[in-house]
Amino acid sequence: MVVGLATLGVFATMGYFVWRYRYRPGVNETGRDVPGSTRLEVGWTIATTVVFGGIFALGAAGFAERQHVPAGRDVEDVLVVGKQWMWKFQHGGGRREIAVLHVPVGRVVRLSLTSEDVIHSFYVPAFRVKQDALPGRTTTLWFEATTPGTYPFACAEYCGGEHSRMVGQIVAMPAEAYDAWLEHREPGEMPLAAAGREVFARHDCATCHDTHANKPAPPLEGLVGRRRVFEDGAALVADEAYLRESVLEPSARVVAGYAVAGRSPMPSYAGVLTNEELFELLYYLRTLKDATGVSR
Repeated sequence: MVVGLATLGVFATMGYFVWRYRYRPGVNETGRDVPGSTRLEVGWTIATTVVFGGIFALGAAGFAERQHVPAGRDVEDVLVVGKQWMWKFQHGGGRREIAVLHVPVGRVVRLSLTSEDVIHSFYVPAFRVKQDALPGRTTTLWFEATTPGTYPFACAEYCGGEHSRMVGQIVAMPAEAYDAWLEHREPGEMPLAAAGREVFARHDCATCHDTHANKPAPPLEGLVGRRRVFEDGAALVADEAYLRESVLEPSARVVAGYAVAGRSPMPSYAGVLTNEELFELLYYLRTLKDATGVSR
């Protein structure tokens, strides 16, 4: 609305000047110099800076809020994979879907998006949310459906000849109905945590990562949300991006005390794990608890 009002004001001013100084036959209007007004120039500069700076601040605050899931809320995690030309979904409970996404009403749904080929963009007009899905990276998006119903979504980034067919619908269900739907898994489908544990075991990750201090790699229990200090003295709080980087580029940040010849002894799993396997593994790591039994 604010942008609409500002645009209307600009066009109204343009229209007035076009009409006021239009060409009229027989009228010789000669322009004249108008002395400048420092007070006027400073005034409109400050006024526009305050107005549009305030709009920017509101937008930045809204953007920051949309980047973080509200604390203390139940979260349903869903992996979203875009590929020419379809959307694939994998729920935390294990169920998989194509072009249709079932979600519970009244719960926060967090999407982890990636792409198998080109840039796509997951757009749900009814929820006012949109997020790019990028090859080789994971982006996140969250929303909360408040009313049961069916809501269309589409790819909002031109991705090739069949771009217009990359559409689908979100089916928002009462929480009880969603839980019942989630339990009816197809053969071969399993909860993401269990699937991630299988990926962990299949690649022999426990050989180095364990709860025991004598292992050659840092323990993973309670890793998410914990402050990590690295060989170069830098530090950060372990989050999804850090976990992903540690799996794909383990030598990018080496935890203090675990470097071998200045590098991580862990091999890179880039090109070894599929997008789904990587997501399952990271989901499993988020479920690991620390010694106090608290999942971070």
